[in-house]
Amino acid sequence: MVSFSDNTSLSCPNNPSQAPKFANTFTTRIFSDVAGDITITVDGESFLLHKFPLVSRSGKIRKMVADGKDYNVSKLELVNFPGGQHTFELAMKFCYGMNFEITAANAALLRCAAEYLEMSEDYREENLIGRTEVYLNDVVVQSLEKCVEVLCTCENLPPIVEELGIINTCVEAIAMNACKEQLVSGLSALDCNGESTELKTGCMEWWIEDLSVLRIDYYHKVITSMARIGVRPDTIVESLMHYAQISLKSIGKCQIWNPARPNSNSGTTESEQKTIVEALVNLLPTLKSSNVPLSFLFGMLRMAIMVEATVACRLELERRIAFRLEMVSLDDLLIPSLRARDSLFDIDTVHRIVVNFLQQIEDEENEDSGGYESDGLASLGHGSLLKVGRLIDSYLAEIGPDPYLSLQKFIAMIETLPDYARVIDDGLYRAIDIYLKAHPMLSDHECKKLCKFIDCQKLSQEATNHAAQNERLPVQMAIKVLYFEQLRLKNALCGSSGDGFLSQKISSGVPSAAMSPRDNYASLRRENRELKLEISRMRVRLSELEKEQVVMKRGMMEKSGNGKTFFTSLSKGIGRIGIFSGPGGGKRRKPRGSEGKSGRSRRYSVS
Repeated sequence: MVSFSDNTSLSCPNNPSQAPKFANTFTTRIFSDVAGDITITVDGESFLLHKFPLVSRSGKIRKMVADGKDYNVSKLELVNFPGGQHTFELAMKFCYGMNFEITAANAALLRCAAEYLEMSEDYREENLIGRTEVYLNDVVVQSLEKCVEVLCTCENLPPIVEELGIINTCVEAIAMNACKEQLVSGLSALDCNGESTELKTGCMEWWIEDLSVLRIDYYHKVITSMARIGVRPDTIVESLMHYAQISLKSIGKCQIWNPARPNSNSGTTESEQKTIVEALVNLLPTLKSSNVPLSFLFGMLRMAIMVEATVACRLELERRIAFRLEMVSLDDLLIPSLRARDSLFDIDTVHRIVVNFLQQIEDEENEDSGGYESDGLASLGHGSLLKVGRLIDSYLAEIGPDPYLSLQKFIAMIETLPDYARVIDDGLYRAIDIYLKAHPMLSDHECKKLCKFIDCQKLSQEATNHAAQNERLPVQMAIKVLYFEQLRLKNALCGSSGDGFLSQKISSGVPSAAMSPRDNYASLRRENRELKLEISRMRVRLSELEKEQVVMKRGMMEKSGNGKTFFTSLSKGIGRIGIFSGPGGGKRRKPRGSEGKSGRSRRYSVS
């Protein structure tokens, strides 16, 4: 490789009378008495040159001159020349023997130009094709930065650059250099145990920022090659996040929250953003090989919805989110809706995520049905389901005040979760109460249809107190709440809370001889899940009774000097039972709500 030593331009204006300027002594000495005999036009720019040095190295020019020898050709035009005028000028300098430097910025351009001009070894040894090949294979592939620079110059080149293998060579070199860097960094980390993890990670991923300048199709090739060679999935995820942050930063928040936003970007830009989102989602590592941050998944999902990505792209993001739905926060689920005259939030997307989550739970249970030792996995799935149940109840309470939220969508969201996903229905009751307050125009039939999803037996004492005085609930619902509250108090005093239910479940757990072993196991799993759910409910009830016992003990301590303390407490307990067992129990609903628990019941007030 020779250094660049001449900046003389060989181009001349359209006026052929003006001769080109030759400052190189070597050229002046040889061609001092020879005038230019051929004019070559590239992209509208004319170059006055000499046939001899060109035909001695370029097969294409030799053929063009030979084909037109009968007409004494003096003018040629090169159409669609790779790299344009500047690259052609460098190629001509090479033909004249002028010194210039082959760099990462012009190597791909010169290689394509040499292929176009047919400057191979068949016409001259160490021709331009061979020189550029040596530089690409011996210099560029050794450096990740140079490979990235070469790929950037390939973006404006014709498809011939793909045929020559320049892109594949650089892509494989980048992946290999990144893998080597990963191994070196891993060995260095063993010798630097005293350093912080953040410092090691920062040193390890120094090349991630370099890749963010690549066009999305080249970036896709690079990441695919990295995954095939063995670069760590976490490193790939970090690179995807950085690339998304750089390439999609033009999408503003106002565009997300304003469905009627003006089209500030051109159609090409929006199309490119859609291509980028779909490509990045396609590059995400498998679920088992990497832990993609949920914030990134939700960010990409919002982008996919906004740029109207393909259905497959959005479903893939929803599936990945559903895989870890129990770890999602409420703010993540509040995805804005971009459709006009619709609810403020994208309810349909969240509904599909929950359905995917339940399907995964069911698939895991079916996979574990081959043996009885998988009870631990079943317990883990049920624990995740309970977390998701609390999350969805909070989500329902958050979207409840939306005046544009239809009753059908709200009910569909409630029906998504099975009954055993909730130990207590306090969260569901609160969400329904909020919806009823925000939609006072609902008919009685619609209110009854909505309130039927509340299981009065699964309401806590505080929720029961609030429901008994809630004027927004249908009358039948209030009566039902009072009835089950009466049963609860009787069972608490008789010491039989839940015994009948448990005995019934245990007795029904005997497998039938007429059922297949697989059906027997499935039945036992369902009953085991129901028993665990009932035990969880009993623990909640026990906790409430313990709180009441502490209050009663405190009262007894305050009245320890009074001999009538025990009889007073006993008479109060009998009086509480009389509220629901006497003939006038229904008329005394209001005093029951003010027996010292009105403060707790106010937590459920949405007024």
